[in-house]
Amino acid sequence: MRPRDPPPPTYPFGYRHPPRSGNAINGRGVPEPVRARRVFHRGSGPPLDWDALDAFMDYYNIWGVVRNIVANSWTLRNQDGRVARRKEPVPDPAAMTQRIKNLAREFRADLVGVAPVAEKALYDGVPVPFPMAICLGWAMDREEMVHVPHRRAAVEVMRAYRKVSRVAVRLARAIRAMGWPARAYGNPNSTDILHIPLAIEAGLGQLGKHGSLINREHGSNFRLAAVLTELPLDRDAPVDIGVDDLCRTCRRCVLDCPPGAITDARQLVRGVEKWYVDFDRCVPYFVKTHGCAICIEVCPWSEPGRGPQLAHRLLARRKAPPPKSPPPPAPEETGSRPG
Repeated sequence: MRPRDPPPPTYPFGYRHPPRSGNAINGRGVPEPVRARRVFHRGSGPPLDWDALDAFMDYYNIWGVVRNIVANSWTLRNQDGRVARRKEPVPDPAAMTQRIKNLAREFRADLVGVAPVAEKALYDGVPVPFPMAICLGWAMDREEMVHVPHRRAAVEVMRAYRKVSRVAVRLARAIRAMGWPARAYGNPNSTDILHIPLAIEAGLGQLGKHGSLINREHGSNFRLAAVLTELPLDRDAPVDIGVDDLCRTCRRCVLDCPPGAITDARQLVRGVEKWYVDFDRCVPYFVKTHGCAICIEVCPWSEPGRGPQLAHRLLARRKAPPPKSPPPPAPEETGSRPG
């Protein structure tokens, strides 16, 4: 798809004294692996350099988005709760993992995977709350998302966050009823965890050039939540579905990003060469358009039904034998004969 009449990257707002670059805060160019620091959407805690723009986004948002944010916050009032006194034994973590996945799907999650909670999935200064994460995905309505970067798509984004938060809360409550601590994380604007690194480790997909997760079936047309817990579970493994093979040559998101925030080259971020979106260019446009989302919807992988075919073709291409070199040319006839 192509975005419909995206507005230009000109803004009715600006900083009198520009804050420190969000790219610097994010750790772009930092050679050693360190934890991420908050840049935007702090929720609570000490002030952030970009707080004024974050506050402006709250004031500027449309009612459909605000209504879903409020409903999501109401749902997440139950993200924690009382843990049953009797702890259900778990002699077989693999069987328990399957039980939890079945339960998540019963609650209508489209994606579910399990990963350990690693340092790279937590913001700087946040202690590891629980050792395991159950990562959840909820697919957005493609018929609504084709309207990016306009208001109709923005409402659908927040609706999806509200729905996946509900799954996380219900799943956390079920785990606590088994006697194991569990906490739901479903608010994109205020959380201690980074959902994408967790979801990658849980096998839900790979990082795309546009800085979002790409899943085999849904592309990037979904939203994430998680449940962190002490329940003994078997971890899933990261997957390789050929995303890097596509992103190295595809330029769709680069060409369709109005502020030019996406580049063709990986960048060094906190000790890792990875795809990276320029924060300083992306976020003002993100605010102006109530969440933008152009890049994840123009991605070829987000076209319904196309992802599995792409993965199959890209991975098959790796296995194909290299083309044979042509035989050397025959010596030219000179007309002479051996004597």
